[in-house]
Amino acid sequence: MHYSIYDFAGNIGVAFIIITYLLLQLGRMNSTDISYSLFNATGALLIVFSLLQQFNLSAFIVEAFWFVISILGIIRFIRNKNN
Repeated sequence: MHYSIYDFAGNIGVAFIIITYLLLQLGRMNSTDISYSLFNATGALLIVFSLLQQFNLSAFIVEAFWFVISILGIIRFIRNKNN
């Protein structure tokens, strides 16, 4: 098996998303905190990057929406902070 930088990035992205969700479930992270959305957006982008090596449409759709929804969370956090 060939393990490339794309595989590594995808694995780091998966770790970001899983650890973020775990921290949320353990009450160590709040879903309204900017860190929650930032970690999810970063994880999604890393997974999308990994798909450059071997594209999978279903995975791309999930991660694209995960990223967009995370960006909405970041925007909401910034707007609420400025009010």
